[in-house]
Amino acid sequence: MTGANGFSVSGYGPERAGWTRVFARDSLARRLDWPILLAAVALSLIGSLLVYSATRNRTDINQGDPYFFLVRHLLNTGIGLALMVGTVWLGHRTLRNAVPVLYGLSVLLILLVLTPLGSTVNGAHSWIQLGGGFSLQPSEFVKITIILGMAMLLAARVDAGDKLYPDQRTVLQSLGLAAVPMLIVMLMPDLGSVMVMVIIVLGVLLASGASNRWVFGLIGAGAAGAIAVWQLHILDDYQIARFAAFANPSLDPAGVGYNTNQARIAIGSGGLTGSGLFEGSQTTGQFVPEQQTDFVFTVAGEELGFVGGGVIIVLLGIVLWRACRIARETTELYGTIVAAGIVAWFAFQSFENIGMTLGIMPVTGLPLPFVSYGGTSMFAVWVAVGLLQSIQVQRPMSA
Repeated sequence: MTGANGFSVSGYGPERAGWTRVFARDSLARRLDWPILLAAVALSLIGSLLVYSATRNRTDINQGDPYFFLVRHLLNTGIGLALMVGTVWLGHRTLRNAVPVLYGLSVLLILLVLTPLGSTVNGAHSWIQLGGGFSLQPSEFVKITIILGMAMLLAARVDAGDKLYPDQRTVLQSLGLAAVPMLIVMLMPDLGSVMVMVIIVLGVLLASGASNRWVFGLIGAGAAGAIAVWQLHILDDYQIARFAAFANPSLDPAGVGYNTNQARIAIGSGGLTGSGLFEGSQTTGQFVPEQQTDFVFTVAGEELGFVGGGVIIVLLGIVLWRACRIARETTELYGTIVAAGIVAWFAFQSFENIGMTLGIMPVTGLPLPFVSYGGTSMFAVWVAVGLLQSIQVQRPMSA
């Protein structure tokens, strides 16, 4: 059989059979980037233990079943792996041709959030309730379409050999493509997702070879925009309160500063090796809110200690290292830009999530990739891994 990307998965001729064919030098199994795959699977499995620890006693949300969130997290991981396989099968080049359709669908979905179909979770009106306890956060998929859309525009003439670098008109078009969904997401308002998208745009521009003036200009525009958003009172009260609590941790410790204070207590109590899995007093006592999602790293810090938290950071580092390697070694600008956009996404979101539990970043409600509970975020990161693997397997092999 041959996938849409033109890479043969099983048709290697009658002379190759069994394991010889599966692990031949040009086979799919040999060309996959296994460190990324294994590190991401390990993060998801560690996440399942942390999610279970955080929710097994939460009868208020687990519907009386201590395994409720564990089973769903493992199911989300399984679906994510299937989406990764499907993405590799289709190939990032096929998805390049489908960008207009994917972009239109993602914009439509985030627009639906602003209709009565949208719902509010933890202050952010960024969800669509599907019924049966399932929900969808379209802004997660917007991250992917921004990466693919900008890469398609910025790399089109360069990969065709017409240009060495994207020209100003192409850069403006790509920025316009990214600006539309970002403005809609800001209206929700989902500040955390917008922050990730801004970093993605900067990462994509840097990888594309566009003039550094664009990057510095965007940074300046972003600073001016942040001041304008603050002065025009576009942010909701709870978002302003979060920034105020970040600037002054002692502000309202029983209110808006409660999450970060309890998070630091949980992580600090873990010490070097932690109190033991399922033995954390802060976790068992349910002192840290949203511990299965935004604050899942506090479970690792308390129960697995500095060592366990360090393992998670190292695994995330492996994913980023291998993604950077893929971006550097691919021979097409399109693949380089896609991989670089994913690196920017994963790096910033990981830093922000862990940073907010340590009190060095403001609370924004961003999940920890692969680890936090959440279907949409899990699906999105595994699709991103599929894109990285597609770029890897389609890279010409050296003789």
